[in-house]
Parts: sequence; C-alpha cells; structure tokens
Amino acid sequence: MAILESIVGVLLLMLLLILIIVFLACKPWRFFSCSRSRTIKAGELDRPLVSDGADLVRNQGNELPRGYDLEGACFQNEGHLRSQGLVYKQRLPNTAPNSTQSDSLVLDVISDASEDIVVGQTLKRPLLVQQLVEDQRSSRQNLEQDRLQQFVPKDPLDQRTCLNLEVIAGPSHGHRCSVLSTNPSRLPLTLGRVSPSDVLLKDSEVSGRHASINWNLNKMKWELVDMGSLNGTLLNSLPINNPDSGSRQWGDPMELASGDVITLGTTSKVFVHISSQTESQVPFGVGVASDPMALRRGGKKLPMEDVCYYQWPLDGIDQFGIFGICDGHGGAEAAKSASKLLPEMVANLLSDSLKRERVLLQCDASDVLRDAFYQTETSLNYHYEGCTATVLLVWTDSDGNFFAQCANLGDSACVINVNGKQMKMTEDHRISSYTERLRIQQTGEPLKEGETRLCGLNLARMLGDKFLKQQDSRFSSDPYISQVVHIDQASKAFAIMASDGFWDVISAKKAVQQVLQMREKYSTAEENLAEKTANMLLSEARTVRTKDNTSIIFLDFDSSRVSCKGGS
Repeated sequence: MAILESIVGVLLLMLLLILIIVFLACKPWRFFSCSRSRTIKAGELDRPLVSDGADLVRNQGNELPRGYDLEGACFQNEGHLRSQGLVYKQRLPNTAPNSTQSDSLVLDVISDASEDIVVGQTLKRPLLVQQLVEDQRSSRQNLEQDRLQQFVPKDPLDQRTCLNLEVIAGPSHGHRCSVLSTNPSRLPLTLGRVSPSDVLLKDSEVSGRHASINWNLNKMKWELVDMGSLNGTLLNSLPINNPDSGSRQWGDPMELASGDVITLGTTSKVFVHISSQTESQVPFGVGVASDPMALRRGGKKLPMEDVCYYQWPLDGIDQFGIFGICDGHGGAEAAKSASKLLPEMVANLLSDSLKRERVLLQCDASDVLRDAFYQTETSLNYHYEGCTATVLLVWTDSDGNFFAQCANLGDSACVINVNGKQMKMTEDHRISSYTERLRIQQTGEPLKEGETRLCGLNLARMLGDKFLKQQDSRFSSDPYISQVVHIDQASKAFAIMASDGFWDVISAKKAVQQVLQMREKYSTAEENLAEKTANMLLSEARTVRTKDNTSIIFLDFDSSRVSCKGGS
C-alpha cells in the first residue's frame, strides 16, 4: 500500500511539473498587457531606408546590407514615425490575436542624452513646431502664387529648355541623358532599375520604375515626382516621396532647378543641369510637324502611331546628333520604345573613343548604325506590335562641315538635296518593292506572283513583331544603310524625313520643289523657317487628303538662312 501511494505521489509531481512547463510556454500574461502604446529607445530604431551619403560612414552599423533586395521585402507589422514625409520602419512583434487590422501602434521615442536622432541623415537639427507652421504658411503662399501664374500668358518658344541628367554616384556612375521640353514624344522621362527607363540605374535599391520627370506646360518648369518607390526619392537631401511608403502611392510633383541633386535609394545620385534655348542650339535649322489625320478615312478616328524625335548633341558626344521617325503598327508602344532606345544605343556605341575616331577618320558610321539597330531589336520585347525606323545620323568636323548617313527599316523615307542634287537616303521595304522581293527570293522562299503581304503585313522589315518573325523567316530587322553625304557650308543642303503618310501622296521630287519654292518666297533669313517649311509640307499632305498618320522632320543646313537654331 505504501508503495502504491509513493507511485501516485510521483505521478502527481510529474503532472504538476508538466503543467508548469506548459504554463510558461504559453505565456498567458501577454493577453493582459495589450497596451496601445509602446516605448522604444532611439537606439532601437532601425536606420531609415533612405539616407544621405555624406553620413553613411559614421553610422554604418544600422544599415541594411548593400545586396539586400529591398524591392521584394514585405513586413506585415511596421511601426511608423512620420516627420516631413519620411517614414521610419521598426520591426515589431506580432500583435495580440484580438487586434484588428485597423488597430494602430503608437511609438513613444525616448532619445538618449548622448545621442541625437538624425532624421533620414538629411535634417541636421531637430524638428520644431514653429518650423512646421512656417512650412505650412509657405506652401499656402506657393499655392496662391501658382494660381496667379496660371493667368499670366507665356510664350512657350521663349521658355523652351533642355534637361540634362548625369549620374554622379552609384553603380551607373557616368550615365547621361538629355531631353528638350518641346519634344513631348520623349516625355515623361523615367528613372528606374528596369527597361525601358530613360535613365537606367543598375542599383538594387532603386525600384523598377522609381521616379519620373516631366515638363509642366502651365508653369514652364521641369517637375520631379516619386512613382511610389519603396526606398524613396530625395531632392537636395529632402524627401519628396509619399509619406505612406507602404501604399506605393505617387508623391507630389516638385520643381527642378539647375544644380539640383536627385538621390534614389542610398547611393545613386543624379545631377540636374537645365540649359536655356541659346545654350542647347542645334547648328542648323530643324522643323518638326505631325498630324494623325484622324478625319481622312470617312470620319474614322485614327490613333497616332508615329513618333518623331531628335537629339543634338547625343549624350556626352558633342559632335554627333540623331534625327528619327518611327511609324508603329498594332499600336504606338513599340515606336515609343524604339525612339528612346535608338539614340541611347548610338550614344553608347559612340562613347567608345576608338569607334568614334574611326567614324570621324573614315567618314562612315555604318557599323555603329547597324549595331544600334541590332541592339534595339534585341531589347524590344513586342510580339504582336512593331514599327518602322528611319534614323539620320549627322556629325560635324572642325571646319563646320556636316556629314549625314541614314539607316532604315520599313517605308518611312529620307531625301537629301545638296547643290541641287536630290539623293534618296532610304530603301522601301514594302512587299511590293522590287528590291525587297529580290531579297526575299534570295532566302529560297520567293513570293508568289501578285502576293503583296506577309502574314497580313505589307512590310517585310521592321522592329518588333517577334511572333511574326518566329512564324516566317522572311521577315527581317536588318537595316538598309546609305552612303555618307558630305554637306559643306555653301551647299545650301536640306533634308526631308517623313513617314509613309506623306510619301504615299507626295513624291520626293514634288517635295523638293515645294521646299525650293518656300526658299524663294523667303529669300532672306527668316525666323523659324525650318518649322514653317515642315508645317507647309504637312499642309500639302493634308490638302491631297492623305489617309495615314503623317510626320515630318525638316533639316535646313543652309547657314545663311538659319537665324533661330533652337531645338524643338
């Protein structure tokens, strides 16, 4: 009997120990301490995701590792400390089960006497209530001024500027990009980690589409906006992103000025230089005109799929400029992407000093143009959409003479007139063209008699349309490249580039005659003569009722007639 009682006592003792262990493991007291306020010392706060590079060395201990993929990080519970648009993230343990999603946590920050909190590493003094009041007053004043400025008439030709961006810090150091305020086809300008960003930053802390820059026509100012990036955007070390970073909402537009520094992530910095019209002159006359001709097909609305663009000088290449037209089919996105990629590819190739010197010495840029088209085709990821591409590369020598060479795919054409001699700089790549039918015949799969289309298209060469090229090997993206044309100062040369909407109704001979008549009409230097000539040619196409989108770029190399050389 005594043995039985001892066994029962041991079992009860073991059961009591098990209950104590379970009790400690469950921590039931956490259900009775659901305080809505939690106190954290300043030293416990993580370093903010966005910080100024000047103070990185002093406080490296709390930073995230450089290779950490911030884009993919996700935390369910984050405490937020907001101050002038910055968001400070403190990893918090899961809340009690009875907490709802709408519950919020309040952080009481206790700062040690020996350590100051540096806000985002950019604000060098503590925030004061008085400063916040002053900021609110100044923002109201700015809003009132903006309302008043909307009623002040402005001449956009007097306000045209060139935006130049240069990456001065980060993995993409040295990359440059420039755009004119009067070239809407290239706007808005995007900054991000993935293509087709205009400023491509190979930085893991930069979002895919991080920020954008656009020209505000009402204010006549360049504006920067954060596109809901994870790591925020700083303008001159001050945050411009939306305070609620978790929502991925866009921030408010901020005006840019020459000399500003844009910081994306923690290391990528972009320097801003804004030049006036006189500082960004093209050394010859340039006129651009386009019209979707939306009412030329029995009232049927035509979407605008033409894209005109030009850049002088190319990014970091002072002696070279590029002029081009892309005519999209199946949509305008492929044309827009190609118009951004082609100048970038040409500029990147010519940034190699050996290639650039070879072009200048041999007066031939065939290899550069061919490689640029190949790289653009490789970068375009459009399977059911494509575009034509006509590019005129122009460069100058030390004596002020010009050289021009053209490359094209499709049916947008270019004609140059030098000393009264007309030269066609492009090749027609429609199926009905004799030279194109001859090329297709050499592939071993000749066209049938009377066949004028491949897979429904009347073109055999284009950019994009990856699906069609997979279905039929007779499609090609190899460009035609012209001979180099030498243009001296006394040649009175000019060039006409246009999409097929123009050439379908007006021959090259007639177009040249119309330009010569325009020159006779304005025998002396006339302001914006190149623009007037481009609009005159567009008007002629409209008069003879073209049925397609029409875009024209006119280049006037006659220096005696160029009085206003600002880019458009």
